[in-house]
Amino acid sequence: MHVVNFCGACLAYGIALALHTQEAFWAAITAIAVTQHSYADTRNLSRDQFIGAMAGGLFGFVGASLGAGTHEIVGYATTIAGVIVVCWCVNVGSAARLGAITATIVLLVPAPGPLWGVPLFRLVQVVLGTVSTLLVSWLFNQVQQRLARR
Repeated sequence: MHVVNFCGACLAYGIALALHTQEAFWAAITAIAVTQHSYADTRNLSRDQFIGAMAGGLFGFVGASLGAGTHEIVGYATTIAGVIVVCWCVNVGSAARLGAITATIVLLVPAPGPLWGVPLFRLVQVVLGTVSTLLVSWLFNQVQQRLARR
C-alpha cells in the first residue's frame, strides 16, 4: 500500500503541476487520502471522495455567496451541517466527512479570483488525485494477480 500511496501521490502531483493547476498539493493529498489496501476499497473511497467534493464544493460556494465563512460562525456551521445532512439523506454518509472538509476549504481558505474558482479547482484536484490513485492501484492489482497465478 505504501508504494501505491507514493506512486499515486507523485503521479497526481506531477500531472497537477504539468497542468499548472492552482494548489497542486491538493491532488497529492487526495491521492494519499483515498489509497486503501485493495483496489475495490480504493475505488469505493475514491467515489465517496468525488461525491463529497462535489457536495462540499456546491454547499461551500452557496455558503460563500451568502456570506458564510471566516468570522461568521453561524453561516459556516449551517453550511457544514447542510452538506453532512444531504450526504446522509442520499445514503452516502461516508462522503459527508469529505464534503464537510471541502466546504471548509472553500469557506475558510483565502483564495484569489472569482468565488466559483475555489470549488472548481478543488474538484479538479480531487479528480486528479483519485484518478491517479485508481490507475496506480489498478496496475498494482493486475501485477499482484499475475504473480499469484504463477
